[in-house]
Amino acid sequence: MDARPLELGLDTFGDISRAPDGSLLSDAQTIRNVVDQAVLADEVGLSFFGVGEHHRKDFAVTSPEIVLAAAAARTKDIHLGTAVTVLSSDDPVRVYERFATLDAISNGRAEVILGRGSFIESFPLFGYDLADYEQLFEEKLELFSHLLTEKPVTWSGRTRAALQDADVYPKTEKGLTAWVGVGGSPESVVRTARYGYGLVLAIIGGSAARFRPYADLYRRSLAELGKPQMPISVHSPGHVAETDEQAWDEAFEGVAELNNTIGRERGWPEYNRMRFQHDVGPEGSMYVGSPETVARKIAATVRALGNSRFQMKIASGSISHDRLLSSIELYGTKVRPLVEEMLADTPASVDAPGIR
Repeated sequence: MDARPLELGLDTFGDISRAPDGSLLSDAQTIRNVVDQAVLADEVGLSFFGVGEHHRKDFAVTSPEIVLAAAAARTKDIHLGTAVTVLSSDDPVRVYERFATLDAISNGRAEVILGRGSFIESFPLFGYDLADYEQLFEEKLELFSHLLTEKPVTWSGRTRAALQDADVYPKTEKGLTAWVGVGGSPESVVRTARYGYGLVLAIIGGSAARFRPYADLYRRSLAELGKPQMPISVHSPGHVAETDEQAWDEAFEGVAELNNTIGRERGWPEYNRMRFQHDVGPEGSMYVGSPETVARKIAATVRALGNSRFQMKIASGSISHDRLLSSIELYGTKVRPLVEEMLADTPASVDAPGIR
């Protein structure tokens, strides 16, 4: 189990939300709201704020590093990163350069979470062949690992031009923190361990306890590879309100709308309230409810997986900005101390992290 103090963070994809009159906000206003949400997250003492990258009309953010740079200028302590950077359809050198720049602006608070993403729009948009899906990520992750050393890189592969003693700038002051987001395949977990990245488990279906074999596999793989133990984080959707019923009512419409939009593309069945209530229950992946309900579920996840960070993905669908701000405030001021109290009461036989 991870002995690091538990960090509570937030993720957002910049979902297009609605104004009080029910109309959809502009992309521009949604992006400005995301920056304000990061500022509040910092003010209430949260540890991390992650912004996703998407290239479709449901989400406003296509360039998370720019949004994070704006947040960096208005925050002091919170770490700022992506959720995720779609490395397969980007260039590792440019990704390193952008995040090293963000690290300078934020005074060492930048993090990058690398992944393949849950959507494929970026591949044709930037001229990549989906037939190369696996090779693109494997090669680019390998190259990025070399770039993280901040030394001249010699590298060759099939998916981009070779590098010969290439030195890349700017240099960071203390190195760049990097993770890999994984949806739940053993091969992805072992690959993350092989390159020595932190592991982010994206748990968006089923109970967190089902992912214990992946956490165990990751730690075992690091040990067998002779690498130091690295942190594990969990990314799951959630929303906090004063009561369970209020949180459910506020979150349901947006969650259903987003699920049904994606479901029409992927052939999913219609999302309904019964399924939603299962998803927010003990066996579901959504952390939606009162501060006590959400805290209890986070504490159970930490006991099950030993993760040292929990990233609650807010703004699933078109929930309003004012409700998101209220959720963030409750998450930082009420959920956080409740989780600390619950983990402090964990029996000595369970090695759960503390909280910060």
